[in-house]
Amino acid sequence: MTKCFRAAILLIPVLLVPSAVALVRPAVALAQGSPEGESHFNSGLIHLREGRVDMAVKEFERAVKSDSKNPYFRKGLGQAYAGRGDFKDAIKQFREALELNPYYVDVRNDLGTALILAGNREEGKREFLTAYADATNPTPEVSARNLGQAYLDEKNYPEAINWFRTAIGRAPAYPDPYLGLAAALMATDRLDEAVILLESGVEAAPAPGLYLAVGQAYFKAGRFAEARSSLEEAMRKDPSGPVGQAAAQQLQSLPH
Repeated sequence: MTKCFRAAILLIPVLLVPSAVALVRPAVALAQGSPEGESHFNSGLIHLREGRVDMAVKEFERAVKSDSKNPYFRKGLGQAYAGRGDFKDAIKQFREALELNPYYVDVRNDLGTALILAGNREEGKREFLTAYADATNPTPEVSARNLGQAYLDEKNYPEAINWFRTAIGRAPAYPDPYLGLAAALMATDRLDEAVILLESGVEAAPAPGLYLAVGQAYFKAGRFAEARSSLEEAMRKDPSGPVGQAAAQQLQSLPH
């Protein structure tokens, strides 16, 4: 399992780490079922957001048991299964959710992620493309970004660059595609372009991960004063999180 796809599984509301796939960035929609089912569902969401995946699985399983026809419960259970690496079971739940509600387009992002993690890359990319092309998709930028990341992992840089640019065009304030596009540009020896891109990304979406990324890009370009300033800003924005820790580590490498 690649690091970026593994990180994406736990993206229930917000998680966006550098090079993490934003496949499940949108929150699981609020469930509407029996009071008992909703209680288990909400508990499952809390556990999943806070990293207690096994407990989340149990709560979502109880929610599904109380109402097996609720697609939101199925989606939550699928994400919990995927979070602990049970991709076969996750795929089953996501497909069940789509059967129950074919218009629940966001589930295709989850399904595509699980398929790719299970080794079915082409089928996974088809799910992303189907989601992107669906006029009812509330977040086509996420689907485009997912395709970009899938192609980036395959080192198909032209396709990756195309889809990341598409995602940015759809939602300039969405930070993740800037990270993926910068990675693709640097992989093709276009560091100067990557720096300019990340600078524009920080202005449009001042997220901690983008400050880290632009700081690292400045470091590679030998622009150490600017690197220090950006990395310190990343630490301020995420003092105890993984981005802040990575920024602190990078700062130690800067010449004094």
